[in-house]
Amino acid sequence: MAATIFAGPWRIVWMSGWDQDYVDMDVPGHITFESARSGSFQFGTAQGQMDCRLAKRQNPSIDFTWHGFDEGTELTGRGGARIVNGELYGHLYIHLGDDSAFRAVRSTPPAHMSVRKRKSN
Repeated sequence: MAATIFAGPWRIVWMSGWDQDYVDMDVPGHITFESARSGSFQFGTAQGQMDCRLAKRQNPSIDFTWHGFDEGTELTGRGGARIVNGELYGHLYIHLGDDSAFRAVRSTPPAHMSVRKRKSN
């Protein structure tokens, strides 16, 4: 998947399944789509790595499966998202578990993800 309108970090600002205090408990909740077919997310104590595919629908959308952990418990699931008026609206499903709608806005990369550029002489 070449660079898409989804690429980059998004800050999770609302989830239907958890309150914002939980979403931001460890780090600000976020979902990031890489320019390749990968991505990652973290909210609360849950974090995962995603395998992403652009969906073949009328509106720009992306589907993903994921693998991750929540307090040391291994989890898998699926999800999808679309962009509406510049915001990311999606749904995340935990296999045989909870699910939650979410809304996210574009953000700058967290400090641990930023890339430092070398100065040219």
